[in-house]
Formats: sequence, C-alpha cells, structure tokens
Amino acid sequence: MKIMELGIVDKSALAAVRSPDRLYIGGEWVTPSSDAMFDVIDSATEELFFRVAEARSRDMDRAVGAARTAFDEGPWPRLSHAERAGYMRALADGLRARTEDMAQIWPRQTGLPYASAKAGLATVPGVFDFYAGLAETYPWAEPMPPAAGGFGLLVREPVGVVAGIIPWNGPASLIAYKIAPALIAGCTVIVKASPEAPGEAYILAEAAEAAGLPAGVVNVVTADREVSEELVTDPRVDKIGFTGSTAAGRRIASLMGNRIGRFTLELGGKSAAVILDDYDIEAAAAAIGMAGCRMTGQVCTLLSRVIVPRSRHAAMTAALADVLAQVRVGDPFDDETQMGPLSTARHRDRVEGWIATGLREGADLVAGGGRPRHLDRGYFVEPTVLGNVDNSWSVAQNEIFGPVLAVVPVPDEAAAIRTANDTIYGLNASVFTNDPDRFYAVARQLRSGTVGHNAWRSDFSMAFGGFKQSGIGREGGREGLLPYLETKTLIMEQPPSRY
Repeated sequence: MKIMELGIVDKSALAAVRSPDRLYIGGEWVTPSSDAMFDVIDSATEELFFRVAEARSRDMDRAVGAARTAFDEGPWPRLSHAERAGYMRALADGLRARTEDMAQIWPRQTGLPYASAKAGLATVPGVFDFYAGLAETYPWAEPMPPAAGGFGLLVREPVGVVAGIIPWNGPASLIAYKIAPALIAGCTVIVKASPEAPGEAYILAEAAEAAGLPAGVVNVVTADREVSEELVTDPRVDKIGFTGSTAAGRRIASLMGNRIGRFTLELGGKSAAVILDDYDIEAAAAAIGMAGCRMTGQVCTLLSRVIVPRSRHAAMTAALADVLAQVRVGDPFDDETQMGPLSTARHRDRVEGWIATGLREGADLVAGGGRPRHLDRGYFVEPTVLGNVDNSWSVAQNEIFGPVLAVVPVPDEAAAIRTANDTIYGLNASVFTNDPDRFYAVARQLRSGTVGHNAWRSDFSMAFGGFKQSGIGREGGREGLLPYLETKTLIMEQPPSRY
C-alpha cells in the first residue's frame, strides 16, 4: 500500500514504517479485524503525521493467543539463555540501524527536540545488549543446601506471557526496559503501544522480524484504554509491565489482584528539589530550570517542586525566571530549540488548566504561564514558575506533566524533609548541598526511589522505580530482571549432572 494512501504527510520521516495499517502478531503482519485507525498528529504543526491500525477485541485476543502458544508450545522458553541472547543481540543491532528513523518519529509525536531524541535513542540497543550479557553471569540456577540435608537448587524461570503497556512520552526506552529482561528470562511478550506514539513500537516489531525471533515471541498492537484493559483481565497473560499514570496504575493493580496476576507499575511523580542553606541559588536554578524543560516537562521524574528556605525564596524564584527566560522554545527540528511543544492539544489544555488552578489557589506567577507569542501553531506552552506555593495546594500535590515549577518556601531543614515527603508520590528527588555527608543524611530520610545530588538524576542501569503511589517494582539493571522470573525450589537427594 502506498504511504500517501495511509494519510502520511511527511514521507521522509515514516517511509521506514512498512506496515502501519497492520498488526504484528504471531510473527506476521496481519490485517486487523476492522478498518479503524488512530491518527497521530504532529505536535509542532498540528497536522496529520501518520495513521496506524487500531486493535479491537478480536485482535487483542489473537495477540494474546499467539504469545500464549509461543510460550506453552514454542521454542523460546526452551532455548538456553545463551541462545536467546544471540537473538537479542541481533535485535539490538537492528534497532541500532534504525536510530535515525526513530529520531524522526519521536519529536513529531511528543515534541522532544530532535538532537535530544537522537542522543536518547542511541542508548536503547544497549539495553538489549545488557540483558543479553546476563545470560552467562546471572545465577539462573543456584545451589542452596536444604535444612534437612540433600541437595537444594533455586532455579529462576520465566514468569510466562508478559504484556508491556507503553506510554507516549518515551516509547523506545520504556519498551526496551520491559521487553529486554522479559526476553532473556524466556517470556513471550505483547507490546501495547500508545495511540499517541506508536511509531517506535512498529520499528521494534520490524527489528524483531529481521532478527528472526520465533513466531509469537514478540507481538505489537496499538489499542485504546478499553481494549488494552483486556490484557489485564485475560488469565492467559501472566504479568503486566505498565508505565503511566497513578490513576491507571491503581486500576491495573485492582484488576490483577482479583486474579493474583503479576505486575510492575512505574507511575507518576511530584518530585522535590530540596535546596539546603549552603548551596548556591543560581547554580541550583540553572540545574532545575533546564531539567524542568526536558521533554517539555513530560517526564515523571522531573523536579517539579522546589523546596527552599523561606529567606531564599525570592532569590530562587528570580533565578529560575532568569534561567527559563533564556530557554529557546520552538520547532523540534531547529538546532537552536531547547524545548518543543507538548504532545497533544488535550494535554496542552490540561497543563494550562493546572497553571490557572495554581493562580486561583494563590500562587504568584513568576514566569511564563501562557503560550509563546512567536508560535502561532503547535501545542506550545511557556516554561512556567509559580512562587509562594503551599505544599497542600493541588498544584503542589498533583503531577502536571509539563514545564511548570512550583516553589515552596519552608522555615528550616526539618520542614523541608517533611514537605518533600508530604505527597502520595515517591519517585525521584534531589538534595542540593555542598556537603556530601549532609546530602546522605537528608537523602536517607526522603521516601523516594531515587535521590540525586545537586542535579536532576535518574539511572536505569542501576534500578528505577518508586515508593508509595509512584509504583511497584523496579526497572533497569539486574533488579529489573527479577519481576520477569519465578523462583522454584528443588530439593533433591543428590545433584543433577548439570544445571
């Protein structure tokens, strides 16, 4: 089928996505059960970018069936870890060759500047290489002496069929951190792409096909929330790996709890930057302000609450305003652009609504608050600073997911720690101080999955995840493999000849 017949405006960006009108199920590009399609809108131009097939219930049932059959009857779980690693390295090579294709897609879907997209995507193949490397080093079978004597063995086996439910803001890396550990463990997977940003999932499917993965090991569909929920309720799906909102995470946890299904949840955040009294205000503002504009604030880990001594509040808000005034907002494909648009018109309206709410609650509008005057189309919003925010206000308690910083003044360090922890979230935080011992003392008191020193920091190579309602489980590193394994205890009279 010709690309223009599918409504694609920019041929150069999406010519490499071979079959957007199909679904990748059971190792084949299959015709969907209906003609329904999702429109993907270019966030900078508000024009149609491309269209992809919308999976309906029959399609989702087919994808789950393919993954189930591949796990129960296919070769994948029965291969050695080293054999699976070979396929994964081929998949990594395929993705590496497609970096430019994905770098053309990501900015149009979400507004991320092209240079940042290309740099971020360059790390994605390495995730598959890392987990492939665990084939030879991870203790898949570990001797353990039983209390009653004999020979004991702990073996770690694949959890089964995994559904990875992917959000729109960073699809490629979030697919990798779910799918790579699942594959090396021996699981089969269904990737459920977001309707707003399905392009990278299609490229993953093409790379999996080119790498020769057995039929049904990787399946890729795009579906709305109602059909996606069928993955959560289907008993043939053993585990859900989800990244998204806390509200959706609560729903998934409830449904999976009803059938004792396995799940990991990477959810929202309202992360605190705790500024101690010994740290330079201008340096803190530079680090926080620029990081707050990353992906137009559409990152769950960003430091959106700035907690500062009351005596330094005016200096902090002024410094943040100076930093954000210099941020170049515009076309994601302009080399000078530092911040692009938000992902969709609906999301822009939501962010603008939160800014208005903050002002009604009593916050001072220090910087931004509207749409850039020089941009007459695209889902743009100015980087915004709200000052004199009370931590109890909704603008300080809810995830805005945009370039909006709330500055919260507190009387002392103890109050800063209490305020940072006074949230349902616990995903990320940072402490700004020149004293590493002071940092360590404060960081250990923060209820947060990651705590950075003097900058916004996050590292999936170690482990990523949240406390409280920011999620359950971890992704990345060796910790990220554990949710895709079941531990089995073998108690034997004598050891087997090999294991």
